[in-house]
Amino acid sequence: MNLSLYQKLAWSLVVIFCFICALVYGWSKQLEQTSQHHGEQNLHLQLAEHLVQDNPLIKQGIYDYKALENLFHTLMLLGPAFEFYFVDPQGKILTYSAEPGKVKRSHINLTPLKRLITDPTITPLYGDDPRDNNKQKIFSVAPVYNQDSLQGYLYVIIGGEAYDTTLNNIKANDSLWLAVLWLAAALLFLFVAMLVLFRFFTAPIKKLAAEVSLIEAANYSLTDSKLSAYSNKNNEVDNLGRGIQAMLTRIDEQFKALEQSDKQRRELLTHLSHDLRTPLASLQGFLEVLNQPHRQLSTQERQHYLDVSSDNCQQLKQLIEQIFELANLENGQVKIHPETLNLGELIYDCVAKFCLTADHKEINLSVEPAICDFTVVADIAKLERVLSNLIDNAIRHTPRGGKIIVHVQDVGSEQLYVDVSDTGVGINQDELTAIFEPHYQASNSNKAGRQQGGLGLAICKGLLQLMNSEINVQSELGKGTQFRFNLPQKIKT
Repeated sequence: MNLSLYQKLAWSLVVIFCFICALVYGWSKQLEQTSQHHGEQNLHLQLAEHLVQDNPLIKQGIYDYKALENLFHTLMLLGPAFEFYFVDPQGKILTYSAEPGKVKRSHINLTPLKRLITDPTITPLYGDDPRDNNKQKIFSVAPVYNQDSLQGYLYVIIGGEAYDTTLNNIKANDSLWLAVLWLAAALLFLFVAMLVLFRFFTAPIKKLAAEVSLIEAANYSLTDSKLSAYSNKNNEVDNLGRGIQAMLTRIDEQFKALEQSDKQRRELLTHLSHDLRTPLASLQGFLEVLNQPHRQLSTQERQHYLDVSSDNCQQLKQLIEQIFELANLENGQVKIHPETLNLGELIYDCVAKFCLTADHKEINLSVEPAICDFTVVADIAKLERVLSNLIDNAIRHTPRGGKIIVHVQDVGSEQLYVDVSDTGVGINQDELTAIFEPHYQASNSNKAGRQQGGLGLAICKGLLQLMNSEINVQSELGKGTQFRFNLPQKIKT
């Protein structure tokens, strides 16, 4: 049977409360009975002694047990709450006043009688009930002597059978039923009150569980369903609701990131297939032409075909190297080995590699300041790769007669900023955040740019992140682009 939290709490409360009520009721009845017996026994403690002292038949010694039986009968008529017995020094019941068959015992244990005679303060003390083999009752007792000879004991049961029967009938008719009614009413009231309280306390949990079930049915999509607002910081249910809300939001973000990553992966595979297929097809075509024996080619044509094939091979090699480099960056397999180096020397080395290409396009490639004496801490190979990619990218997107400047700026705070700016075609503002994604091609990319596979900027960003640096870009269509990244400066001492 599937029970809700509210039902489990309600049934648990009922069972525990009934058990506690039973214990309290039993304990209270026991305490009431003990207190009643204590009071009654103390009240009638001297009863037997007074009867012995005031009655000549007993005081002078007992010889006529029939007369004593009649006396007991008379006393029981006057006091129906008492039963009178005379027992010998060994505990044998010698005489009493009762209907035949009522007295079940022939002997009683004298130990409680002697204890009460010795110390009357130990009440309540219980002795054997002659009318029941298993029961004990409070009593009053007095020794009976004939001169100095102990003849026996006057044993008076306080609250005898007639008293118990009458009392039980009264209780059965009045107080017992009244107590049961009060107990039932208390149970009912507490049950209803606790059910209301439990409903109040468990309603937020039930609501939260229902909302989570709806979100689960919506495949954990927060677009179709959301949790209610949980604003009470001192309430555990609200804290749980906020935690689940944060968790579901995180799951939703991860789902979207996975979808975006899968989309980018498919686009990457498409671009890679295209980028690899284009030079490979060109290479295959030229090699097939060169391999035709019946086709007569001049020395110049053959050399031209070989040069183009070599360029395609070089492009394939460069693209494959970039793919492996980017894969290693994303898998965390690239390690950084920082060292202290002169930034100016590294920049001039990189610029020297592209001087011929820049001169061929009549592009002015310069360094500012001309005396670039700055010491930085970085991985020299990774930093050279970043500068080469940015300068090469600037040359490819700068038209003939343009300018490219590598500028180093010392802004203090132990940081240097390196800018690679050009007067090229520029980039659309809405594309600035996407150009660092692998294989993204801006709308203003020229043919030369497409042949690079679109991996250069992604590699630059990954390498700089490993060196705890961040690259930013500013651009304006038709006016040029500026890439900037920071480096920690080694302070001279």
